[in-house]
Amino acid sequence: MGEKVVAGQFDLSDRQRYREKLRRCLTGLERLLAEKRFDRPKNLMGLEIELNLAGADGMPRMLNAQVLERIASRDFQTELAMFNLEVNIAPHRLGGRVFDRLDEELRTSLAYADRKAAEVDAGIVMIGILPTLDRDDLVSSNLSDVDRYALLNEQIVAARGEDFTLDIEGVEHLSCTSKSIAPEAACTSVQLHLQVTPERFAGVWNAAQAVAAAQIAVGANSPFLFGRELWRESRPPLFQQSTDTRPPELQAQGVRPRTWFGERWVTSAFDLFEENLRYYPALLPICDDEDPLEVLDRGGVPTLAELVLHNGTVYRWNRPVYGIADGVPHLRVENRVLPAGPTTTDVIANAAFYYGVVRALAEDSRPVWTRLPFEAAAANFDAACKDGIDARFTWPRRGRLGGLGDVDAVTLVRDELLPLAEAGLDAWGIEPADRDLYLGVIEERCRRRVNGATWQSATFHRALELGLTREEALAATTRRYRELTQLGDPVHTWPVGLPEPVPAV
Repeated sequence: MGEKVVAGQFDLSDRQRYREKLRRCLTGLERLLAEKRFDRPKNLMGLEIELNLAGADGMPRMLNAQVLERIASRDFQTELAMFNLEVNIAPHRLGGRVFDRLDEELRTSLAYADRKAAEVDAGIVMIGILPTLDRDDLVSSNLSDVDRYALLNEQIVAARGEDFTLDIEGVEHLSCTSKSIAPEAACTSVQLHLQVTPERFAGVWNAAQAVAAAQIAVGANSPFLFGRELWRESRPPLFQQSTDTRPPELQAQGVRPRTWFGERWVTSAFDLFEENLRYYPALLPICDDEDPLEVLDRGGVPTLAELVLHNGTVYRWNRPVYGIADGVPHLRVENRVLPAGPTTTDVIANAAFYYGVVRALAEDSRPVWTRLPFEAAAANFDAACKDGIDARFTWPRRGRLGGLGDVDAVTLVRDELLPLAEAGLDAWGIEPADRDLYLGVIEERCRRRVNGATWQSATFHRALELGLTREEALAATTRRYRELTQLGDPVHTWPVGLPEPVPAV
């Protein structure tokens, strides 16, 4: 989102100059696409995971600067709040035993980070929302000490013009306000990148949008926020509300939120970048010295810095990414749907399911997005966030009659999407042992109707039955979650409840 952003004030001319520069960048992107300047297929994927820091008591620790100093690796970076970290796994080529290699790399990296965090009495927790977070933890004074976060907070708050309202009606009801974007930091996710050619971009993005609901249904892991049990995957509504620059009047007018699912299928990556310019004012109108069109005229490759920075402040669940590697431009689809955790095996299983099913759907002779209204895909996404693995979706019927039908998430995944994912992984050249192991994890979650969210909720309620207060039950659930995460067995095998009665403190 802009590595070299520095804090400062913007005047009126900055936004006009930035808007003009954005238009020149968009024209530059259009020319790059027309001139077919993009990288050839490389089947490259990438993985980023946002993490939480918590103590042995299960409570958040505001210590990311100290932990990062001890880790001393470029693979780990700051995230929005002081209890957040992010780990980045280097790009890998899809094929062979790539998922086993990713699992091993991730286990090694996280175990090392956890040992370093222990030096300051903290530990790594890979979870969608840390259950023990309190409203007092998510305040501007706990944002990471990085200029770009301070500036982003300042600009979103200024655009909003009043407190942010968090209002989520789930199993229980949460209603509160925040004076900053800090609640966004509660949302810790997995980002899956896939490098694609311009010709394949629209098919991959549309396929990713269509299956986002299924990803959430099998992967939900964020049922708690501020001591309340809400949606099975509470990150999307929390993220949207905590970054919403629209006061109620603009919401009533239908102005788009900066965090959104979208409103249409696309025909090109250009569609999404053009939408960004049309709908979203700049939050960080910082201009680069480069003139992208002059660079193109000279035969060079423009960085499109303003376009990239602006795109980083529009929070799509499937985001287009423009990048340059070895002097050659490329496009990626960044899938931001999934919560972090519970285990590395679960994360890699979610990734295998995504990469497989997206490949198969994108290459289908009758693409699902030609048969599924976009509004239905968006409604499916909301249903999955609310109900998780128990959600029901609208989906195209198979067979000659066609049309749309109502189907529960488990049936859709087991009967239709898992076979597609298997075919997609075969098309990538994934070894059958890897394919069967990780897709088998998804199948078992469906068979047992278990994911991270169902385990957290069931264990929390067992803790209440033991006589613990809500706060004690959430802390005990978090501690038990971390223990089981470190053992490494996938979440569908976890025993529900605490290992033994925990005396009230």
